[in-house]
Parts: sequence; C-alpha cells; structure tokens
Amino acid sequence: MNERIKEIKKHESPPKVIKNLYNEEEIKEFLKLYENLPTTVHNKKQNVIKKRWLQGYSEKLEKIFCERLKKEIGDFKMDNLQDENGKDIFGLIQESRSPIGLHVDAGFELKNQIYKQSLIPLSSVGSTVIFKNRFYDCSTSFTQDPEELKKKKLGYGQNKRSSEHLKLYGDKPFDKEIHKKYLKHENIDNLKGLEVELIYEWEVGSMLIFDRTHLHCSSSVIEGNKIGIATFTRK
Repeated sequence: MNERIKEIKKHESPPKVIKNLYNEEEIKEFLKLYENLPTTVHNKKQNVIKKRWLQGYSEKLEKIFCERLKKEIGDFKMDNLQDENGKDIFGLIQESRSPIGLHVDAGFELKNQIYKQSLIPLSSVGSTVIFKNRFYDCSTSFTQDPEELKKKKLGYGQNKRSSEHLKLYGDKPFDKEIHKKYLKHENIDNLKGLEVELIYEWEVGSMLIFDRTHLHCSSSVIEGNKIGIATFTRK
C-alpha cells in the first residue's frame, strides 16, 4: 500500500449525519444563492442542472458553512474545482430530476490527500446510498454500459468511466429488497459485491458527512426534482 493511501486511511471514519445544523432562514438563503449563481452545466440527457458555488455571492453563507464543517471534521482544505480565475469554489449545487448512478468522488489530483465530503439537502424528498466498499483511485463513475465505457475524451472535472469495481469486491449478489426499494435505476449486476453502509434519507437542515473513498449513489426515490449542495475536502 502506498504512502498516500496509508495517510487517507488514517482519517477514515463511518459516515455521520448532523441534524438541525441549518435553520429555516439559512436554508432559504442557500436556495436564494442557488437562484443567483450562473448555471455551469445543464445536462438534458441526465436531467441535471449543476451550479458552482462561486466565492463572493454570499460571504455570510461561506463563513457559516466553513465554521460548521470545521467543527465537525477539524482542519481541512477545499478540494472542489476552481473557477476561471483560479479561485477555489465551495462546492456544487445540483438540481436533478433523475438519480445519479454509482460513483466515487475521489478527486482529480492523485497527489492530493482526499478527506471528507458533505451533502446538504435543500429539498426534502430524496436519499443517498453509501456503500461500505471503498476506492482509492480518481473520481470514477462505475458502469457496465459499453457506450459509457467508450468515453475517453473527458472534460475538466468529468469522472472517468470504469467497470473495475466488478473485479474488486467479489461477486456476491446485491440485496434484492434494497435494490427494489432504493436502486431501481441501477442494473443489479452493476452492484455485485457491494454492501450498504448507510441510507441517508434527506432532511432539510441536516448535513451528511462521509469519506471520499466511499462508493455511493442517489437512490431512485425522487418526487419531481431535488436540490443538494455537495462539497469536497482534502487534508
């Protein structure tokens, strides 16, 4: 095991949910921030709108967010992508009408020591499935779809595509009941060898924190659309 992975493992811990971290007024301010930010990506195929949380749109929310996250995870550096001027962004605010598939947000710079990621729901219906299985390479979307696996020319900040996970975790069939209830959008064979660590039922005002090495995905439980803020840190 190389030194980088050893260092990452030192800081790993189970996922945790902090309830009532943000009050109603602060959630309204986050939603206003989402309205004011320019759209970064509108992927009509995936039915997803992504906006980068750029610095300077709400210094009050930036301060609140960083202070509360530090209280939970200790010292960290942001490890989100940067804007055109090379400034760190605080995260991605994403509005989706269809679930996002199996992936890992392990970053794009292998030299970085990845740490925790957080999710703040801004809408109440939704859930996120965190698996016990971990991955120590770069940000990757896991699929068996031959068309997806052909995609090699990726833009800045796009996950590589891989079916490597199917060789890593054994071939134990995935739990059929969990699949039926939460993961109907995923081919059950694509989940072979995976075990669920936590199913986080979205709750406005709470925040989920988990290691960036965890495989995870949205659940198929969506009513209309859902909005959440994802942020990524390193040591």
